[in-house]
Amino acid sequence: MEHQIGAWAEVTTTVSETDTAIHFGSGDVAVLATPRVVALVEEAACNAIRTSMEEGRTTVGTRIELDHLLPSPVGSQVIARAEVVSVDGHWIEFAVAVTMDGREVARGRHYRVGVARERFETP
Repeated sequence: MEHQIGAWAEVTTTVSETDTAIHFGSGDVAVLATPRVVALVEEAACNAIRTSMEEGRTTVGTRIELDHLLPSPVGSQVIARAEVVSVDGHWIEFAVAVTMDGREVARGRHYRVGVARERFETP
């Protein structure tokens, strides 16, 4: 199966204490941590191509370019979106964004490569 340009998925979450910079150790304020933003856009990217993955194959993240633009306090709802913008063999590029109340929290690009799942599983 081939990954289709334009395929997309969204992940919605409510920011909790375990999503904050304090919890991740990436800062000292109770707002959505950048490492958590990265995890959300990666989850959305995986979901965007889940149905087009061949049996025995998966993808691994190889690169992320992300601008984290706006703080998201505990209790706010954020939506992470990933859309396939380029496919080159096993390489897949996504445009990613995170929004809160229609405002842009983060934006960037994420890159994944298709691999044999067995390569990453322990015997």
